[in-house]
Amino acid sequence: MKSSTKDQMEGKFHQVKGKLKEMAGELSDNPKLEAEGAGEKIAGEVQEKIGQVKKVWGK
Repeated sequence: MKSSTKDQMEGKFHQVKGKLKEMAGELSDNPKLEAEGAGEKIAGEVQEKIGQVKKVWGK
């Protein structure tokens, strides 16, 4: 599997995982878990963009 595809897939995974944590934090009134989820979601978005850039540059 190409590095760009792997980054995109892992990025999507982290986005979903982060969103779930964020929702769980909201439901359980746990701001720490909610913030952790938001951070992971953003990190996933960044990783996905890195994969897209690698794909454009052929890496």
